[in-house]
Amino acid sequence: MANAECVSKWNSQRDASSLRSRKTVPTSQKTSHSKCTAVPENRDCQKRAEDDAQPSNGSSAQLSVELNDKTPSKVQLMLVAGLSLCTRLYRITQPPHVCWDETHFGKMGSYYINRTFFFDVHPPLGKMLIGLAGYMTGYDGSFPFSKPGDKYEQHNYWGMRGFCALLGSFLPVFAYLIVLELSQSHGAALIAATLLIFDTGCITISQYILLDPILMFFIMAAVLSMVKFNQQRHRPFSAFWWLWLLLIGVNLAGALGVKFVGLFVILLVGLNTIWDLWRLLGDLSLSLVDVAKHFAARVIGLILLPLFLYVAIFAVHFVVLNKSGPGDGFFSSAFQSRLMGNNLHNASMPEYLAYGSTITVKNLRIAGGYLHSHWHLYPEGVGARQQQVTAYLHKDYNNLWLVHKQHNDSQSGTPDLVRHGDIIRLEHKETTRNLHSHLHEAPLTKKHFQVTGYGINGTGDKNDLWQVEVCGGRKGDLVKVLRSKVRFLHQATGCVLYSSGKTLPKWGWEQVEVTCSPYLKETPSSQWNIEDHINPKLPNISLSVLKPNFLEILLESHIVMLRGNSGLKPKDNEMNSKPWHWPLNYQGLRFSGVNETEYRVYLLGNPVIWWLNLTTLGSFVIMVAVASISDQRGFTLGPKRKKHSRVLMRGGGLLLLGWLLHYVPFYTMGRILYYHHYFPAMLFNTMLTVSTCFIHCPMA
Repeated sequence: MANAECVSKWNSQRDASSLRSRKTVPTSQKTSHSKCTAVPENRDCQKRAEDDAQPSNGSSAQLSVELNDKTPSKVQLMLVAGLSLCTRLYRITQPPHVCWDETHFGKMGSYYINRTFFFDVHPPLGKMLIGLAGYMTGYDGSFPFSKPGDKYEQHNYWGMRGFCALLGSFLPVFAYLIVLELSQSHGAALIAATLLIFDTGCITISQYILLDPILMFFIMAAVLSMVKFNQQRHRPFSAFWWLWLLLIGVNLAGALGVKFVGLFVILLVGLNTIWDLWRLLGDLSLSLVDVAKHFAARVIGLILLPLFLYVAIFAVHFVVLNKSGPGDGFFSSAFQSRLMGNNLHNASMPEYLAYGSTITVKNLRIAGGYLHSHWHLYPEGVGARQQQVTAYLHKDYNNLWLVHKQHNDSQSGTPDLVRHGDIIRLEHKETTRNLHSHLHEAPLTKKHFQVTGYGINGTGDKNDLWQVEVCGGRKGDLVKVLRSKVRFLHQATGCVLYSSGKTLPKWGWEQVEVTCSPYLKETPSSQWNIEDHINPKLPNISLSVLKPNFLEILLESHIVMLRGNSGLKPKDNEMNSKPWHWPLNYQGLRFSGVNETEYRVYLLGNPVIWWLNLTTLGSFVIMVAVASISDQRGFTLGPKRKKHSRVLMRGGGLLLLGWLLHYVPFYTMGRILYYHHYFPAMLFNTMLTVSTCFIHCPMA
């Protein structure tokens, strides 16, 4: 009753209130039935009244009116959905050739249809969905997707494009619902959806076989679920409360399962959850047991469920891609042994490395390659003119090496096993030259030493001697095939055998440079493992016993993806963009077309929308500052202005945080960046624009 009387008295004075005048209620107007006044210095009742106006478990007529007012107009929603679908599906088959990154993600969709293993720097969900869409619409996975511009001809590609366009069509719908929940304004929601419907950038990025529309679908779905869940805070543990909580978890797993930038929306939801739990902890009407229940529910819905789904995505990925393919060389030999068609699959070989064995040695860095040599010499002016030693990314006869003791001691009977700390020679089987290093500088990595093939028929010098070191091992430990990580320390110079990852010029057949590094820190570039192992004097074991378990291949796949992401550097003369370019709509991205006669596609946002978004960022900060100062100084506000201020501070603050989290981290990234990376942040910016500029629209 006190609350109702307080609200009534407040409303009776709203016409006389303004930002510049404050009115104190005389003492004579106070009533003994209420401790509340309209005095600005005592705003507890006002805040209680605002909180009481929120939905609760009651069934009052006021609640019914509020819920009806918040119900989205079906006509508006159908209009938004229809226009969004029409703009995204319009001429979806044009151009009828490969555009930009379709050459990657279309090809990966084909790999899923053919069950062929491949490597990509992103998690697998987006490509799996693309492959599934192609399979369900009749695509047989036979198109090679070799390069942009290749004609699709008779191949059925529209299903994959149509699937991406369908998910892209949900973005304006989600924006409508999010803004509606935050502002309770149908007009503002409709404007937000309209801006995204007719933004040329959002249309273009949704019409091709790309991961971006799939990623943005899950990001926006997660934000919508979070906003809906927040609206259920007065009905804890109800059916809809659980529904939206679990949908948050599902969509977080989806966003992270498409690209690692899904971590940004996870962080947004995490911060919102922390604030929510802090609010609950301060609610003295709740016992600590109730708070613990809220905490446990969020752990289940926002941590355990997304984690389970994310791991399940990789489980499906590994089950489907069970055939050897172009991604084999990026992973360890033990990983490759599980792939049908790989020479290590169901193979058998001696378990421990021994003298007299024929082996292949694989570097553990991404695309580090196999230790390789051939008859060609280094050219004049590139170190010593001796036989080239490189790393080769493919399996080849020239990858074979013979393991010898440092002295040519003949062996009879069972050969001795190689142990940690042993000094060995590696002789190239095809050319009979020894693996050799000296103080000449390496071809490309000038601070490293050159590695060559030297001698003939095993005869060389002291620069051919290498010490075997098992990483994490002790003296006397055996070298286990596939599983042991080993390093080769050069005895004469003290350097370590190293794959730099740099591509040699044409004289080196564009293979990978191998050096001897004086920097002895353990890195994947200086670590190797024994892959093939042939020794007829030793008993063989089945490699099936050495296959890694699911958790091991899950961990390895993430290590390889993260290394691959960090290794995405701009190539010579490659177009690159800076994060500060993106909000300015400074430079777009060419999707298709190299001359005036071809169908040309260029990704660029609508300048009116993007520059309005940019202007709004500054306007929002100013408006929040004015609202905060007004509130702090106790200026009285009318109900409408109070509502707008609440939307600005709460809803706008959430959207600004989403924009910051999806944009600012790119300034810290060392990898190559493109214009399309900004589009998730652009969605938040557009919704923020509406919340800032159009909250006063007539339909509010």
